[in-house]
Amino acid sequence: MWLFAPNIDCNHGFSSRHGGISKKPFDSLNLGGHDDNLDDIKINQQIALKKLKLNTIKLAFLNQVHGNEVKIAKNGCQEGDALVSNENKIALVISMADCYPILFYDKKNSVIGAAHAGWRGTLNMIASNTIKKMIEIGAESKHIQVAIGQGISQNKFKVGLDVINQFIDAGFSKNCLKNNTINLILCNKQVLLNENILEKNIWSLNRCTFEKDFFSYRRDQQITGRMWSIIAMS
Repeated sequence: MWLFAPNIDCNHGFSSRHGGISKKPFDSLNLGGHDDNLDDIKINQQIALKKLKLNTIKLAFLNQVHGNEVKIAKNGCQEGDALVSNENKIALVISMADCYPILFYDKKNSVIGAAHAGWRGTLNMIASNTIKKMIEIGAESKHIQVAIGQGISQNKFKVGLDVINQFIDAGFSKNCLKNNTINLILCNKQVLLNENILEKNIWSLNRCTFEKDFFSYRRDQQITGRMWSIIAMS
């Protein structure tokens, strides 16, 4: 049900598609979207949160718009693509089905962050903006641990030349690009390193959403479930 990062020493997880009650094609731990039975989604959310012992905590969600705006987390839903907080007992929730979730934790200064990094968010430096917002509320870059969850792998992520050129123009290394594909993990690592995150503090799950354990918007031709990435100082 939940996958964990070894470098994030607080309550967190990246969900798989297993352990819920949704029927095909949303089987089984679908945590979002609008096509599945909404009652099933709600039960799945309760199951998943209970597994992390977060079923009684406040939740901060996002209406994700593939941008680069970072919000100070509040209970309920806000519009943007990343959340940060220095409060206890609030969980930051990112929804995904191919885009990469990135979790951030500064244990020394008690600051957390969570970002939704598809290609547009990556291109527009959502990871950089998240770190800057964390620093505004007390974090220090040298203490931030970062975990990148599952997302679409390079060989499955073919794009047009116009998108490739946007990444080149933005200064991303050619090591991130191969023919008409983009390695979004390497792109985000480049952004993180440019923000003085220590390389030893960056961890990646290195799992592709095309694998059978996950939902994938592209693989399933838009008819699919949603996974969560979540972090909380509880």
